[in-house]
Parts: sequence; structure tokens; C-alpha cells
Amino acid sequence: MTSETGTMLREFLRSPADIGAVAPSSPKLAAAVTAPVPELGDPVVVELGPGTGVVTSIIEEQLSGRGRQLAIEANPRLADQLRWRCRKVEVLHADASALPQLLTERGLEKADVVVSGLPWASFSNDVQREILSAVSHVLAPDGAFTTFGYVHALRLSSALRFRELLHSTFEEVVPGRTVWRNLPPALVYHARRPRTTASHREAVVPASRASEGVADATTVG
Repeated sequence: MTSETGTMLREFLRSPADIGAVAPSSPKLAAAVTAPVPELGDPVVVELGPGTGVVTSIIEEQLSGRGRQLAIEANPRLADQLRWRCRKVEVLHADASALPQLLTERGLEKADVVVSGLPWASFSNDVQREILSAVSHVLAPDGAFTTFGYVHALRLSSALRFRELLHSTFEEVVPGRTVWRNLPPALVYHARRPRTTASHREAVVPASRASEGVADATTVG
């Protein structure tokens, strides 16, 4: 067992609802969720729920000093460990719902990419709405939001509710790849074009989209 896995397991046992996973994201999953990070320019990239920093390190490598990279972690022990591991990243011990305020405080108007490792299926309806609202508020018009859900939890009512919210918050939501080489296996979602307040209220989510799962996704070994 690696030190990262041990740390993640300890934090999961302390608070399973907040951590949501027994092990860090695999390199395969990290590569899938960081695909929208631009290869050029100086983008603002925000990560929600970075955990032990597997995805954070890949984003840091992709940016190679370009733009700004923020990692928002609510767990103080994981935040402290991440500061030590990724010293060039702005690690913030804060709640993801505070995202608009956190960017404003740092003179940033919008985020070009928001990557989430948050355990959506563990959250209440209010928490899901609050965080997705924060993401849509800060995301640039041509920005991208990526997240994932664990395959074993896709049929939970909280997971179905989250996917409905995802479709009503963004005009485009594309299920990506099911990453089997991850513990547990995960399905990635790519979302773009946050809806306006009016279109958000009027959005109708087809049942086929709300219940989408592993069967219609590309697999990654």
C-alpha cells in the first residue's frame, strides 16, 4: 500500500461521506478528467476535492508554469499534505461552494477549466445544487467542467439526481469513458456552456440522459 493510498483510506474511514473513495484516483482516471486542460495559453484551472493530489500533479505537469492552478480541499489534513506535495499550486482549505468568492479574492474573473473529484452521490440535493451553481457561475463561456461518478453508485437516487442537475446546469453534457482501471471504476462526464438562469429553469432533461450509465460509454482498460 502506497502512502497516498494509506492516507486516503484513513480519511475515508474517518468520514466516508465526505471522502467518497477508499483510494486515490488512478493515472487512467486522472488523464481522462484532465483532458480539457488547454495545451497553450495561460488558463485558470481549478480542481475541487483534489484529495492526495494525483490529478493535481498531472494538471501541474500539463500547465508547466502557465496560467493559474487552484486546488480547493475541504479536508484540512489532505490540504496540508497537498501543499507539501504540490508546492507551486495554490491549495485552499475551503468548501467548493465558496468558489466564486475564492476566485474574486485572487483577482480572477473566470475559470477556463474546473475539474471535480467530489463524491457527488454522497451529497444532499442542496449541496449538489450549491456547488454546481458555484461552478456554473465562475466557468468561462467556452470553459469546460469535468467530473466523474463511481460505476457501482450510478443507480443510486443521489447519483441520478446529480446527473439531472448536471444536464439542467449545462447545455452540453457528454459521458466520457468508463475507467475500469480505477478503485472503484468510474464514469467521466464532460460539461460545457453553463445555462443562463432562465434556460436553467426551463431545461427539460430527457429520461434517457438522466439514467445514462455504463452501457453507452466508451471503456478504458
